[in-house]
Amino acid sequence: MAGKFEIYKDKAGEFRFRLKASNGQSILASEGYKAKSGCTNGIASVRKNAPDDARYERKTTESGKFRFNLKSGNHQIIGTSESYESESARDNGIESVKKNAPDALINDTTD
Repeated sequence: MAGKFEIYKDKAGEFRFRLKASNGQSILASEGYKAKSGCTNGIASVRKNAPDDARYERKTTESGKFRFNLKSGNHQIIGTSESYESESARDNGIESVKKNAPDALINDTTD
């Protein structure tokens, strides 16, 4: 089973997407978008930028957890990871986004 993007509405009524790996684990989440078209453009940007390692900003939180952001060519954040317990787990998350995002199907739960 391949990874998939899920489009959903948050409590504020904004459109968001999350990328899930083939095991169902969420590996990347978006910001909120007012319009669904913005959300689908965000997915297209993830697909385009995911294979490029230079687009990943690797971070350590104040509590010592590990995260990453995927950025577009203009340095805007297009997706943020969950928190990971270790640096190697975060790096595995990045590899999972690289592998899953380009060909992931879209499941739109807002229709």
